[in-house]
Amino acid sequence: MSTKTKPVIEMREVVREKYAERARAVTEGGASCCAPGCCSTAEIDPVTSNLYSDTEAAEIPADALAASLGCGNPTALAELHAGEIVLDLGSGGGIDVLLSARRVGPTGFAYGLDMTDEMLELANRNKVAAGAENVEFLKGTIEQIPLPNDKVDVIISNCVINLSSDKGQVLREAYRVLKPGGRFAVSDVVAQGELPANLREDMQAWVGCVAGALEEQEYRRLLSDAGFQDIEVEVTRVYDPRELADSLRGEDSCCGPAGNWDESAYARYAASGGQLISAFVRATKP
Repeated sequence: MSTKTKPVIEMREVVREKYAERARAVTEGGASCCAPGCCSTAEIDPVTSNLYSDTEAAEIPADALAASLGCGNPTALAELHAGEIVLDLGSGGGIDVLLSARRVGPTGFAYGLDMTDEMLELANRNKVAAGAENVEFLKGTIEQIPLPNDKVDVIISNCVINLSSDKGQVLREAYRVLKPGGRFAVSDVVAQGELPANLREDMQAWVGCVAGALEEQEYRRLLSDAGFQDIEVEVTRVYDPRELADSLRGEDSCCGPAGNWDESAYARYAASGGQLISAFVRATKP
């Protein structure tokens, strides 16, 4: 195994276990322990809170909402149309797949892709509970999408691409499976400015959708390199780094320490003019 491959596999296993932990917590009846990024409750977490309307929440099983670890609402922003084929990268408990399936209607179809057995089991339970017939959940990684070329009209994702150790490969795969004219429409955590190095190095914060955030210009470059055009980055939330750090620590947290952020790290980040944001990232395959 190459020295480059080993850290990628190690990070993937950390992500897999933390999201499996989240799925088990939901399946076992709302246990308080969950993945980083929503360690107290989803209602107060600065990343995952208040993303879906009451109407949307009423459309899907409660367990699909409880398992959500997203940072946005791509189904609301992607402007899905009847008859379209949608793929959700990192579909988790299935919330965005099930909402997408409703939007594209019986003539459309929604795929969800996830690498975690526990999340796939939960998603399929939610599919049955929702009575969704135009849905399929696939097992695999977002770096190697198990679909043929030119298969889907729209790719969505909700705070998952930032968890990959090879984001360029994810975007190349997204480009491959999109039809010509297809749309890339994802919610993601994005850095504007430079993240402190000690935050980047913290695996737990990575799983909490923070340390893996791409810098905006790098995100744009990787999309362009993959072949995408009409690239847009729309800010949907701006985060206070102290609030994020606090959400990853605390006596009631099962996530472990949030890293070694001290006042000097906050000061360096502020001096860089940087900020962490949730963004809706759009692009088109020509």
